[in-house]
Amino acid sequence: MKTEVEVNQLDRKHERHRQKSEGREKQLLVSILNEGIQEPLQGVMGSSGQAILLDGFKRLRCALKAGIAVVPFLVIGEDEATAIIQMLKISNAKSLSLLEQAAFVDELKSVHGLSVAEIAHRLQRSKAWVLVRLQTLSSMSEAASGAILSGQFPLYSYLYTLHPFRRLTGSASKAEVDEFVKLSSGRGLSTRDIELLSDAYFRGGEPMRSQLKNGDLSWCLQELRERERLKTAGGALLSDAENKLIRELEILQGIMGRLTLKLARHNGGADSFRVQAEVLAGGTLGRIEKLREVLGGFYDRVRKA
Repeated sequence: MKTEVEVNQLDRKHERHRQKSEGREKQLLVSILNEGIQEPLQGVMGSSGQAILLDGFKRLRCALKAGIAVVPFLVIGEDEATAIIQMLKISNAKSLSLLEQAAFVDELKSVHGLSVAEIAHRLQRSKAWVLVRLQTLSSMSEAASGAILSGQFPLYSYLYTLHPFRRLTGSASKAEVDEFVKLSSGRGLSTRDIELLSDAYFRGGEPMRSQLKNGDLSWCLQELRERERLKTAGGALLSDAENKLIRELEILQGIMGRLTLKLARHNGGADSFRVQAEVLAGGTLGRIEKLREVLGGFYDRVRKA
C-alpha cells in the first residue's frame, strides 16, 4: 500500500541500523532538489498508527534539508517483523551492507523472538547465512559498529583488515581493535592507509603504537609510505631485525623533532614538574654524546656499504 506521511511523524528508531554515506547523500540531495523524491520511503504502520521507517533514511534526511514536509511512503508488511523480512528479501536486488543485514537479523531474533531456523525459512536463506550475520554483529562492540554505520570507518577495512588480526593471528584483543577504530575513525583514510596503520599498530611494537595513540597518524603514514617505497625500490624485504631497527630510528627522528619544538617553547612549570624534568633532562644529556658517537659510526658504515 502506497500513501503519504509527514516527515515529522515518522518513527526513526531503525536509523541506527542503517549505514550513512556523506558522499552519496550529497548527490541524492541534488537529485531531490531538482526532481523531488522519485522512490517512496518504505516501512510499516505501527500499532499506534505511526509510520515506522525501515528504508529511505538518506531520502528522509535530504527531504528535511530540502524543506519537504510530506513524503511518499510504501507499506511493505502487515507487522514490523514481516516488513523487516520483506526488506531483507528485497535487498537481494537492492543492496544492504553485511552489517545492516546483521543488525536487522539480530532485531528479528532478539526483539521479535524469531529463531534462527524461522528467520532462515522466511528469508529463504540457509541457517549458515543467518548465523554468519549474527556472529558478525556479536563480534563487534557497539563503538565499532557505531563508527561503521555512521560512515566514520569503512566496513571493508573492519572485516578484511582488522578482523583477521583477531580471528587468524590472535594478535589483537577486542579492546585493541576498538581503540584502533576510535583513533582512525573520521580521518578520511583510504582502505590502504588503514591497512598500513593497522599493521604498524598491531605488529609494529609499542613505540609505533604509542605514536598512533598520541594522534600522530599523518607522521606515521608518511613514514610507513616511505618505508614501503624504499622496500619496493630496494627489490627485497628487510629482515625482522633490520625492520625493527629502521622503525626505532624513525621513531627517534620523529621524537627528536617534536621534542626540540616543545622544549624551545616551554617556560617554567610547577615545582614537581621541574624536579622530574631536571632528572630526566640530565640523564638524557649524559647519554647524548654516546648516542652521537655510536650513531655517527653507524651512519658512516651504512653510507660506505
